[in-house]
Amino acid sequence: MARAVKRLTDEELVQAMELARKSDSVELKLTVPATDHRAAIAALGLDPLEAQIRQVYFFDTPRLDLNGAGVVARARRIQGRAGDTVVKLRPVDPDDLPDELRRSPAVTVEVDAMPGGFVCSATLKTRADAAAVKRAVLGKTRLRKIFTKEQRAFLDEHAPDGLSLDDLSVLGPIFVLKQNFQPKKFGRRMVAELWLYPDSSRILELSTKCTASDAAQVAAEARVFLTQKGVNLDGRQETKTKAALTYFSKQLRTAATTS
Repeated sequence: MARAVKRLTDEELVQAMELARKSDSVELKLTVPATDHRAAIAALGLDPLEAQIRQVYFFDTPRLDLNGAGVVARARRIQGRAGDTVVKLRPVDPDDLPDELRRSPAVTVEVDAMPGGFVCSATLKTRADAAAVKRAVLGKTRLRKIFTKEQRAFLDEHAPDGLSLDDLSVLGPIFVLKQNFQPKKFGRRMVAELWLYPDSSRILELSTKCTASDAAQVAAEARVFLTQKGVNLDGRQETKTKAALTYFSKQLRTAATTS
């Protein structure tokens, strides 16, 4: 029997909309059950040959102390273009963020919403040279070298005491295929990301961005569109980052106990 997807209570829905109102944008997300990946890809007309290849690396301790403090540090190498680095804090209330941080052009405050849940995050993102990222993850340069001064200060402020970027382990890479597409019957840009994990598990995420004022309407239109395409909306929702951190932290701890 399929497990019913948790629905937001009225109180949670009000909270989500209030956070969205104070944020820069809303990203609506849906993860498709693994058994339905092939059918969903075919129904949406996605072509793997048009997808952009990415490598995603996370940085944390083997016991995920950084993640436990609500902080995510990440770097990406991207086919055919510059990569990027990110330091993200979640959950946050936009009202609690310093004005100086909100004014920074590198900062985005966004609500991620998926069936049954939501979270508001503050993200500092900057471009990064793919070769520099490669050198850092191979241990040829210090990790802090690929992050900006602003990112390092943000991480130091919110990380556990005494924990810095150069203390972190490399968790990854995750191989990712990303494709942007705009279905005619939906009329908005959507993104499909297929994350391929080393244990052969996969996460297929569909998403679209909108403003807070449009969120309810866009969510309803997306639900109708995907339902008409036969995409399963009632599967268990997974987060790409949590799955990656869980997998690689276990690998690091296992390696530490057997060395």
